[in-house]
Amino acid sequence: MTAELVRGQNHTLPQTRLEIRISAGTPVVAGATLGDEHGTVHGVERIAHPGSPQLPGLEVSRQAAAEHRLAVDLDALPEGVHRVTVLLALPLGAGGPARFGAVAAPFVAVTGLEGTEIATFTLTGLDSESAVAALELYRRQGAWKVRAVGQGYAGGLAAMLADQGVDRAAELAGSIQEAVARGLARSVSPPPPRAPEGDRVRHPARPAPAPDGGQPAVGQPPVGPPSAGPSPVGQPPVGPPGARQPESPAAVPSGPIDYAHPRRQSATPPPPPPAAPPAGPGQPARPVAGDATGWSMDERLYNQIWGMFEDLARTTAAYRSAVDFADSRMDQELERTLSDPRSRIGGAGGLAREQARAKRDELTGRAREALDRDLAQLTAESAVVEPALPAPYAGWDNPVWHAYRVPMEIPMALRIGDLHLPESAALRIPLLVRLPLERGIWIDSGRGASEAAALTDADQLHRLAMESAVLHAARLLAVYPAGEFSVHVIDPAGAASAALAPLVRAGVLAGPPASGAGGVSSVLAQLTRRVDLVQMAIRAGAADSLPPDLDPAEQLLIVNDFPHGFDDRAVNQLRYLADEGPSVGVHLLMVADREDASAFGPVLDPLWRSLLRLTPIADDHLADPWVGHAWTYEPLTTPPGSRVLELVLAQVAAARRGGPR
Repeated sequence: MTAELVRGQNHTLPQTRLEIRISAGTPVVAGATLGDEHGTVHGVERIAHPGSPQLPGLEVSRQAAAEHRLAVDLDALPEGVHRVTVLLALPLGAGGPARFGAVAAPFVAVTGLEGTEIATFTLTGLDSESAVAALELYRRQGAWKVRAVGQGYAGGLAAMLADQGVDRAAELAGSIQEAVARGLARSVSPPPPRAPEGDRVRHPARPAPAPDGGQPAVGQPPVGPPSAGPSPVGQPPVGPPGARQPESPAAVPSGPIDYAHPRRQSATPPPPPPAAPPAGPGQPARPVAGDATGWSMDERLYNQIWGMFEDLARTTAAYRSAVDFADSRMDQELERTLSDPRSRIGGAGGLAREQARAKRDELTGRAREALDRDLAQLTAESAVVEPALPAPYAGWDNPVWHAYRVPMEIPMALRIGDLHLPESAALRIPLLVRLPLERGIWIDSGRGASEAAALTDADQLHRLAMESAVLHAARLLAVYPAGEFSVHVIDPAGAASAALAPLVRAGVLAGPPASGAGGVSSVLAQLTRRVDLVQMAIRAGAADSLPPDLDPAEQLLIVNDFPHGFDDRAVNQLRYLADEGPSVGVHLLMVADREDASAFGPVLDPLWRSLLRLTPIADDHLADPWVGHAWTYEPLTTPPGSRVLELVLAQVAAARRGGPR
């Protein structure tokens, strides 16, 4: 029976291998400290946080998120540890709330590996605090217990660490927040929750019993009408505070995926189309395109793709956790066997090892079978969805581009690549970003950490990066109505003339590519002036009084070979455009190798973090906002020998010459 704790209450823990699950209404930083019998933490090596997520017997999340799972093995903790304190803090400078009083009360649950809740605690009564000690696991007379703490700190993470006796707490808190900022920069932004919380209904999906029994796994992204605004960048979707149904990563999913995506609205918007009849008795219904709530088919497809993205993330997490559980149990059984001297005599030890490995193989085999069933369902859904996608969501090889016409309105999203996981490399999930763009894009022309990049010539990497930037620009031009999107190019040394040729020949650029120091200065001054004027007009409530020479269209600036040709003033202007531009319709698409800008030092770190990093070749650098898997990103390319890019740009140019339609 679950113990629902209140502040100060404790409860005996029946086992030592645990999970601590955290649900919050906004991305939070989760960590833990290892203290002695007095609660004092002796050094930074006893603190687990996103920058150092693993300690003996303890592992925490690597990024800020609205949901966390912390793994704890109390028997494996270092000697002298008597207290494990779970910490929560709001990330700084992420555009989110600055105090816990402005968000829903965080919920913490201590569970067994199979998902059964042991104790829960809702952290109510917080106000100005930006960090809180949520609960602690402590040892008393040889037994471990959990205590609900709920001690908040208005001084933030630094004050909380200092209270536990950590030296140089402010410096450590700054490094933790820096690690969190890096994690948020690589996380894919989920679809915004666009419906009022009270209108959402959360339904279970994909029941997933654990290997030894347990709670089902649930959880899906929110959908809703297009009336409300976007959520903060990087903020995972969450349900109502009272609708807590945490999933079990240690569970082995054994049923088919339920394609009735959760949290749909019962009254409006219109319901999804009916599913096709089952393929046979006992078989799931055949998936259909648009099987999600939305006001239009495009919105339904958008929500369905995000549902597939989350389904794949969570079912893979369940598989990986089940494998980890099986390996851990085998290690424990082998350790018990080898610790008994009698097992080392005769064949008892060998038999015990074989039995432990057999149990492990059985559990992992069941987990793989369940994963394969889910992958088969998702693959079938993908095969139906891909041909039905509109041009903004479709790859360049989709026949929809051959019937392309300049649209009359802006779509809700744009496809910028594909994502996949190593367990399911053949299943590609479209990576969609909301329009208008909420952050700039950085095409990394450096070698990075991927094997493919290491084997690619540096000049070829840069050429591929610039070609990728041109394809992104072409897609943006193609999905906006005529005259509502302008593209500027800064190419200081003129090195990208070959890659830019399709845009130049079609005549879709706002002007010739700017080169030299004078060209760089001119374009940056023009766009900076636009940002300043629009911001002043908005603040003054006089948006209709802008100068007549100001282009009202959305602006995209492509920068090649940064920081070549940029002086300190130009660098500051570029940072200003990256920070302030998206809110007033000025967007940045930068092709750069971070190593080339190393001379600027940490002054450019905020710039890199503000941009969504993409690569010209496959690279596993993006993270999902639910469980933080490392996803391999595949850039979109045109089919070899295809003229689709030329035909699309010709349509755009013709519409621009004829004026808005």
